[in-house]
Amino acid sequence: MRQTVWTPASDAAAARLAALLQWYGTLSPSTLPRLAEYYRSDARFKDPFNDVQGLAAIAGIFEHMFATTQTPCFVIRDALSGAGRAYVLWDFDFGWRGRRYRIRGTSRLELDDTGLVVEHRDYWDAAEELWQKLPLIGGPVAWLRRRFSAAAARSSAAARTPG
Repeated sequence: MRQTVWTPASDAAAARLAALLQWYGTLSPSTLPRLAEYYRSDARFKDPFNDVQGLAAIAGIFEHMFATTQTPCFVIRDALSGAGRAYVLWDFDFGWRGRRYRIRGTSRLELDDTGLVVEHRDYWDAAEELWQKLPLIGGPVAWLRRRFSAAAARSSAAARTPG
């Protein structure tokens, strides 16, 4: 993992962020109870499928992840932080119904003065990173993505232009 950290609010906040990223790399049902070490009790978590607030609700998302996927794992690729924010580039690897998947995404973390997460917002493309890879709906999703791509629009316009 390459990690670049600048202007932390404090050494303690920077250390807490580093510990949080390490915790994500080892997240498991047995480490999930440590959530309160990194997230404030009223923290908000939002991703393409969830929008919840509070430690119990955030823990519920991870509990669901462990119950519905096989060997889920976060791999932290890069992190930048400063001025009460952190941006984390990650891969989420997991198994589902006998196949392995990888979702690439980014998290934007808002941190309080002590380095606890106040807001966690995940950004990832559900269509490209997940739906397009699934049986049955993958083909139609891939077709839609191609249909709406700028390259497809240029090709279509070129085909209509008289030569």
